[in-house]
Amino acid sequence: MQRALDQFAWVILVAWVGALWAVGWLVAPMIFNIVSDKVLAGNLAGAIFTRLAYFGIMAAFILLIHRLSVFGLQTFKHGYFWIVAAMLLLILAGQFGIQPILAHLKAQAGAADVMKSVFADRFAHWHGIASVAYLLECLLGVALIFKAR
Repeated sequence: MQRALDQFAWVILVAWVGALWAVGWLVAPMIFNIVSDKVLAGNLAGAIFTRLAYFGIMAAFILLIHRLSVFGLQTFKHGYFWIVAAMLLLILAGQFGIQPILAHLKAQAGAADVMKSVFADRFAHWHGIASVAYLLECLLGVALIFKAR
C-alpha cells in the first residue's frame, strides 16, 4: 500500500511541475502569439493560471501530507518539505495577493486595455513580480524533482 501511495505522490509531483513548465513557457506564450486580441489572450491565460494555482495548492497539500505520513516529524528536517512549502507560499501569494491587485487594476481601467490606461505602469510592475514568483516556483519544482529521487 505504501508503494502505491509513494507512486501516487510521484505522479502528483511530476504532473504539478510539468504543468507549471508547460503552461508558463508553452501555453501562455502560444495564446498571446495566436490570439490577436491581447485582452482576450490575457483573460484566457489568467483563467489557465488560476486553475493551475488551485491544482498546485491541492498538489502541495497532498505532497506535504504524504511526506508527514511517511517520515512523521522528521519531515521538517528534509529539504523536500521546505521546497514544497515555499512553492505553496508562492502560489498563495500570487493567487491571493498579487492576482487581486492585477484584477483591481484591470477593473479600474474599465473597458479599456489596462496596458493602454493610466494603470499600465502599476500593472506591468505587479505582473513582473508575479512572473518572477512564477519562475521561482518553476525552478523550485525542478529542484523538488531532483530531491524526490
